[in-house]
Amino acid sequence: MTQVYKQKRAFDSLRIWLLLPSWVTIGIFLLIPVGLMLVISFMTKEFRGGVIWELSLAAYDQFLFDRGLFGDEPPTIQWTYIVIFLRSIVQAAIATFFCLLIGFPTAFFIATRDSRNRTFWIFLVTVPYWVNLLIRTVSLKFLIRDNGPINEFMISLGLISEPLGLINTNLAVQLGLFYSYLPFMVLPIYASVERFNFTFSEAAADLYADKWSTLRRIVLPIVAPGIAAGCILVFIPSLGAFLAPDLLGGAKNFMIGSLIEEQFKGNAGNWPFGAAASMILLTMVLIALMLYTRQQAKSELT
Repeated sequence: MTQVYKQKRAFDSLRIWLLLPSWVTIGIFLLIPVGLMLVISFMTKEFRGGVIWELSLAAYDQFLFDRGLFGDEPPTIQWTYIVIFLRSIVQAAIATFFCLLIGFPTAFFIATRDSRNRTFWIFLVTVPYWVNLLIRTVSLKFLIRDNGPINEFMISLGLISEPLGLINTNLAVQLGLFYSYLPFMVLPIYASVERFNFTFSEAAADLYADKWSTLRRIVLPIVAPGIAAGCILVFIPSLGAFLAPDLLGGAKNFMIGSLIEEQFKGNAGNWPFGAAASMILLTMVLIALMLYTRQQAKSELT
């Protein structure tokens, strides 16, 4: 026992040094960029793009209030950007719902296969990620365009008489988000279901519980952490996505990611406003994660 204690104390003394590479990486590639964005959000816009290093709340004021073309009118609520944020939240929530709707049965199917075959099914799920997201999104745009393979196939079968016009619609954005982030839902749920003890299901069957009752009252509560992780991994990147809205949604389906990206392009960009929108988005995500973490902690205590 004494020997084990000494080994533990020796490891404790090395803990800081073992964690140092991780902290350096997090600091350089996460904390410093986020801190820089926070500082820029309180700066003044330079006329030709870039930043004037003078403190100002103009970026946040622009997001919340409309003061007219010349900025001399009484402030009114700036609904343009609020609507973009609300649209992004709704789009991300719908994408998360459909990923869960398809991802849970898929993960359950894979986890209940023979252990020798699971690797093959996981391979099929992850194959799309061998290709860059931009290429995959452009490929999807090619598939659903007016003269693309999907419309031409349906016309040849007589199912439709003219192209469906999927491009530049909310449906196209949903398809892009769903296609991009579905594996993020499947893999965490698969990991939870794989660890599930199926003797619980057998015990429920012995007690005359039907399949739906077993799923609702036994399986889902136990694999809930995997479901929650999958929903977070899909919702957060969907909320800030800009490739799918840009390439598939058009100007009428602007989302937060597209709004932020536009502010850092060319001389017409507004860096402080883009940084402020990024900070507002980050704050929303952090608040949601904090509420989720607190709720999880309460549920574990009860």
